[in-house]
Amino acid sequence: MEEKNKKSRPISWFWRWFLNNQVVTSLLVVLLVLLIVFLFTKVSYLFEPIWQFLAIVGLPIILAGILYYLMNPVVDYLEKQRIPRIYSIIGLFVLVVALIVWGSVVIIPKIQEQTVSFVGNFPKYVDTIDNKLTEILRDPLFNQFRDQLESAGEKFVSSAGDMLQDISKSTVQSLGSFVGAVATVLVAVLTMPFILFYLLKDGKQLAPYFVKFLPTRMRKPTLKVLGEMNDQVSSYIRGQLTVAFAVAIMFMIGFAIIGLDYAVTLGIVAGFLNLIPYLGSFLAMIPAVFLAIVAGPVMLVKVLIVFAVEQTIEGRLISPLVLGNQLAIHPVTILLVLLTSGKLFGIIGVILGIPVYAAAKVIISHVFEWYTTISNLYEEKNNEL
Repeated sequence: MEEKNKKSRPISWFWRWFLNNQVVTSLLVVLLVLLIVFLFTKVSYLFEPIWQFLAIVGLPIILAGILYYLMNPVVDYLEKQRIPRIYSIIGLFVLVVALIVWGSVVIIPKIQEQTVSFVGNFPKYVDTIDNKLTEILRDPLFNQFRDQLESAGEKFVSSAGDMLQDISKSTVQSLGSFVGAVATVLVAVLTMPFILFYLLKDGKQLAPYFVKFLPTRMRKPTLKVLGEMNDQVSSYIRGQLTVAFAVAIMFMIGFAIIGLDYAVTLGIVAGFLNLIPYLGSFLAMIPAVFLAIVAGPVMLVKVLIVFAVEQTIEGRLISPLVLGNQLAIHPVTILLVLLTSGKLFGIIGVILGIPVYAAAKVIISHVFEWYTTISNLYEEKNNEL
């Protein structure tokens, strides 16, 4: 018996070390995930009806979900004040419809007017910048850089012309897809209010209802995970939309004070682009700086001052107050998620990449915690030599 035990010790020691090695365990998990993904790619045709269904209902569900996270705290507060939930929902719907009508009458015509004006004056703006570059190149200080600057200016003018031609061609060529996109948006706009209404009315009962189909032992931890995911996503969506609204207001006021053209449109564009973390405000400054260069160096300095003031107020006051550190995601991770989701899913991926990552992070952390508990592979023990 002793000889058999001695022979089995090296094997048991090896397997104990193999399974207790975190690197090996991680590699095995990655291998299993890749194997599952590979198998799904081989039977992806089975899921084609599901993707088509999600493509139809996805947009109204996403819009309803965003508005749900914005309106649900108000409905909950009014319900605590002993106002029936159904009356609170109807009142909010009336308020939203009134805001939409006000925006259609006041804001949208202004945006349309400024956009048409900008597109009509764009060739003139390009010529103005070209003439200013030519004047700069004539300065003796730039003699040694004249060839490079002339080449850069010619490339800019040609690329701007090519861009206008591409826009006009793509507009004509993609007319059919544009009509399809408009139809999809109309369907989403028509169905979204009904989904939103029932989410606000019965949204809290969804998680307990679906959890009832799970085994009894899994119901409580599943509710906990769903609750944390809901907190992460709701706080992010409410925070980002609040910050984006504040950024739009600040840019509109700032550009109006300094007298920059298209202040309303530029402010609204800045608000939408601010939904992209870290990159949105800088992207929004591109058209503003372009117009400032056309207007002259004094206007360029004013635009840069507005940008500096906006970034200071947003970074030091609004974002910490509204968002705080609720997601606890490193900025480098956010940039990687934005690049990856944008490459895979376009603008929708850029906007929804961070909340999806936050929800997935909650699931993965709980799965890893469960794995460490049942496997006993990560317990720190004092090994006696």
